[in-house]
Amino acid sequence: MSSFAPASKKRKASEVADSGEFFPGVGKIPYKSDAGPTETMVFKHYNASEVVMGRSMSDWLRFSVCYWHTFRGTGADPFGFPTLSRPWEDGTDSLDNAKRRLRAAFEFFSKLGVPFWTFHDRDIAPAGATLDETNRNLDEIVALAEQLQKETGVKLLWGTCNLFAHSRYMNGASTNPDAHVFACAAAQVKKGLEVTKRLGGENFVFWGGREGYHTLLNSDVRRELDHVAAFFRMVIAYKEKIGFTGQLLIEPKPKEPSKHQYDYDAQTVVSFLKTYGLEDHFKLNIEPNHTTLAGHCYEHDIVMSSAYGMLGSIDSNTGSPDLGWDTDQFPMDIKNCTMVMKTVLEQKGLAPGGLNFDCKVRRESSDLKDMFIAHIGAMDSFARGLRNAAKLVSEKHLSSLVSTRYSSFDSGLGAKVEQGVATLEDCEDYVRENGEPALISGQQEHCEAILNHYV
Repeated sequence: MSSFAPASKKRKASEVADSGEFFPGVGKIPYKSDAGPTETMVFKHYNASEVVMGRSMSDWLRFSVCYWHTFRGTGADPFGFPTLSRPWEDGTDSLDNAKRRLRAAFEFFSKLGVPFWTFHDRDIAPAGATLDETNRNLDEIVALAEQLQKETGVKLLWGTCNLFAHSRYMNGASTNPDAHVFACAAAQVKKGLEVTKRLGGENFVFWGGREGYHTLLNSDVRRELDHVAAFFRMVIAYKEKIGFTGQLLIEPKPKEPSKHQYDYDAQTVVSFLKTYGLEDHFKLNIEPNHTTLAGHCYEHDIVMSSAYGMLGSIDSNTGSPDLGWDTDQFPMDIKNCTMVMKTVLEQKGLAPGGLNFDCKVRRESSDLKDMFIAHIGAMDSFARGLRNAAKLVSEKHLSSLVSTRYSSFDSGLGAKVEQGVATLEDCEDYVRENGEPALISGQQEHCEAILNHYV
């Protein structure tokens, strides 16, 4: 996830697109399997109704567009001013501008043909001078979102709260050493849960960009983690009180903007949840760009969280492996997408989660069509990944190899180890009876060649 940069300048009313189509000349994106290499405004592989392993592509993939990058991103970066000028923007943080932007977004969702969208509370509605004014602003925009969802059929995959951009959160939200700031974050999440429930959101996400430290010299890490757990217990209690049935999700990230984030990676989050007895209430929303920032391979956190039944949703993006920061690029690597979809197929799907494009067009990609082309390319990449993974899983060449590799644990001493009944004495007796173990190849290159056959 990322915050958004403010618009650089106000525009005259006559310069703002306020009615009719916001994306003129762009119709519903069609599926055209025989399209040529330069036809980038059509789906070449994503066929929503195509059945793969008994279910439609749309059901397996559950695509979602994120609001913050796609409709609040300006192309600004730490070294440059905004480059993306959108015709519906007037350069203000007004409710009128927020409503116009939201209408443009739902036109985009509909023409792209995605079933879901996601948002932060501050993405869609401006903050007010007080908590009550802020909540009223949000309610007004949510009413329009509710109307647009009914008109288009686009649903809310998940909502979340921006607990990192405002200056009050400079020292964290639920980890802040000031209980007053903690209370602000809790009040914001209370409202966030309410509006997510109102919009029929299927999940609610927590990303703790400021939940960590920059130096240990002024940080009581145990106390801060205890406070996070207390915060989440409040969330669980209020979720149950209002009858919100959506899945709660935590999104790991190792760093940025904090030097160290407490939700470093999937294993760290699973350990935190189990330590504090929260594992029955939360799953993980994995963003692969965050995974690679933690020093892991692209699919690592997806595989690890799924292995423990904790994979809830995926922020499907990528980064540049040669860079050390979160670039939020659109996923176009077919091998990566195949590995992601292999895990999704093996766990029988992502619902109520999905594949949310937490991605932004490059600041140099300044045409409106670039917004479509980026999403189309990523959707096609995952469609190809789904087809590849379906063959890989159904033909069982890799899974059979893995089963054979661990077969010594299917009987005898190995089975006793897995059942938890083996002792150190049993192992000692086994070694005396059987001597030195043989070297057995891990066949890594063979496995890589098998994967390449399907990609």
